[in-house]
Amino acid sequence: MPRLMPDAGPQRVLAASNFVYTVGSGLYLTAGVLYFTEAVHLPAGQVGLGLGIAGLVALALGVAVGHLADRHGARGVYAATLVVQALATTCFVLVDGFWPFVLAVCAAAGAKAAGTAARSPLVRHYGGDRPQEFRAFLRAVTNVGVSLGAVGAGWVVQAGTLTAYRLMAVGNALAFVTAAALLVLLPPVTPVPVTGGPRRIALRDRPYLLLTALDGVLAIQFKVLTVAIPLWLVGATTAPHWLVSGTMLTGTVIVVVFQVRASRGIDSPEAGGRAYRRAGVAFLVSCSMVSLSAGPPGWAAATLLLTAVVIHTAGELWHSAAGFEVSFALAPRHATGQYLGVFGLGAGLAEAFGPGLLIALCITWGRPGWYVVGAVFALTGLAAPAAVRWARRHTSHPEESRVDGKDVSAVIEYASTPKP
Repeated sequence: MPRLMPDAGPQRVLAASNFVYTVGSGLYLTAGVLYFTEAVHLPAGQVGLGLGIAGLVALALGVAVGHLADRHGARGVYAATLVVQALATTCFVLVDGFWPFVLAVCAAAGAKAAGTAARSPLVRHYGGDRPQEFRAFLRAVTNVGVSLGAVGAGWVVQAGTLTAYRLMAVGNALAFVTAAALLVLLPPVTPVPVTGGPRRIALRDRPYLLLTALDGVLAIQFKVLTVAIPLWLVGATTAPHWLVSGTMLTGTVIVVVFQVRASRGIDSPEAGGRAYRRAGVAFLVSCSMVSLSAGPPGWAAATLLLTAVVIHTAGELWHSAAGFEVSFALAPRHATGQYLGVFGLGAGLAEAFGPGLLIALCITWGRPGWYVVGAVFALTGLAAPAAVRWARRHTSHPEESRVDGKDVSAVIEYASTPKP
């Protein structure tokens, strides 16, 4: 990245808020599950069930809160979701059984999903001519913040005491509150009222829903690096176990350095469709190489795995950049939060069901499962350009600017025109 922060202004405020937020997220992502199993002493099965329930709650809230952000102001709604996350995370220290755990993680996961949708109108409004590129920059910042949080979580796990884990939860909550407080420096975005149309227009947009589904299938790739490869490396290869950290670090550094650059060349939905296709092919190649790492000597297995991670991360860059482009470009400006909330459903489903699917195919089944997963990624990527073309025809149709007989584009133009 040529610079660590954007120029002074709303983009810098959003980037700073996002950075502080992701440092806190890095604490929880690295040591959160261990807190509930090692410190609270909940069975791993109950923790998995509770996280699954929280994932379903999060799916339900994203679209609704995105609509609220469109209609009532994204800054206030987004700040409210951060405060709810802080309160829910603070409640982690009070968890002493299964149902309190479920309530706390449902509140935290629901607020997180809602915050992602509520932030989208802010990114679009203050992202300049290319909000997709600014979104890519925020993803790079996210990786830096999560990495720093993971360092702090390493101390927590090493200490292994209840006090250390509770300090982690409190530190997480403080990060969320600070991220919300920074938003005070952000000028509010005046919502654009649209009346007379269906409140859930994104759920009626079938081409957009198809792209959401395709992106969701490809989003399972995020769990390949964090779930499938570590389990495969330890259980099926002779590569040194410290390489688990090496693969994670390799992927993180590549994303931090190249995500913005990768997004610059993907400047239209059609380019996004082609990027999805390249990503699918890259995932097929990387999955095949991971499969081949079982059997060779340790040095050869390590070489294959590291090469696979580099190729996989290149596909991740293309996949993320394609998602940024099509999700923003094909969403009407007056319903950005709602549309981006719908688009997040695909990633939410991948988050909820991806780990189990990868474990069943790649770990339990073994080598053939890697080829199946790679083929699914490739076929999904190949289908994306046609889905983008359908969505473009759908959105470019003259009737798309009308909702129940009312000219939405005219409403937007009037609302955004300076009045004497």
